[in-house]
Amino acid sequence: MPLHAITEVYGEAGLRDRLALELEAFPAEDRKILTEALDLASDLHAADRRVREPYLNHLLRVAIRIIRYYGVRDTDVLVAALLHDAVEDHPAELGGIDPDAPCAEHTEAALAELARRFNPRVAELVRSVTNPEYDPARDKHEQYRTHVAENLERDPWARIIKISDFTDNGVGVIHTTMDKAYRSATKYRPLVPKLRELVGRPDTPLSTQAKEHILDQLDLAEERFAAILDE
Repeated sequence: MPLHAITEVYGEAGLRDRLALELEAFPAEDRKILTEALDLASDLHAADRRVREPYLNHLLRVAIRIIRYYGVRDTDVLVAALLHDAVEDHPAELGGIDPDAPCAEHTEAALAELARRFNPRVAELVRSVTNPEYDPARDKHEQYRTHVAENLERDPWARIIKISDFTDNGVGVIHTTMDKAYRSATKYRPLVPKLRELVGRPDTPLSTQAKEHILDQLDLAEERFAAILDE
C-alpha cells in the first residue's frame, strides 16, 4: 500500500507499524538506535502539524521510503532521515540552549547534540539538509534551491534523505490544501531538473532500480506541480 494511503487509512499508528515491520530485518543494535531516533523525533515534533496530520507522519514516510523503495540499510542515513527537520524546527530545544541566543548558536548546539547522541556523521547529514537563515532581501525560494543544490553536490548520502523528503512533498502535494499545494509547487518545481541530474550521477549511492523508481516519482511530482500551477 502506498505510504500516503497508509497515512489516510491508518494514520500515525499505521506508519509506525510499517516502520517496525521494515526494521525487523535489521540487527538488534541498529533497531535500538533507530528507536531512539524515532523517540527523539516524536518528542521534538509532538506539537507540530502538517495541515491535517501530525508532523511525525512526514518523518516516518521519509524513513520508510528510504528503506523500502531505495533499498538503503545505512542506519546513520535513517537516523538522519527521522531527524532531518529537528535542527531546523527545534534547534534551541534540541541543543538545550537559551532560545534568545543567536540562530547560528542554536544550529551548532543542536548539531553538536546529534553528534553526541548518535555520531558526527548523523549530525553532518542533518546539517546538509537543514536550511540556513535566509537573507530577507533576496527571494527565499531561490535561496532554498541554491542551498539544496550546493549541499547535495558535496554530500551524496544526503541526496537520499532530501530526495525522499522532496518526494513526500512533491508526489504528496495532492494530499494537502490548495493554498499549500500552490506554495509547494512554486517552491519545488524548479528544483526537479537538478534532482534528476543528481540522482543519475554515478556517485549517488543507490541501485539502478532505485534510481529509476525515483526518476518516475520526480516525473509524477512535476506533473502534479504543473497541474497546480497551470490551472
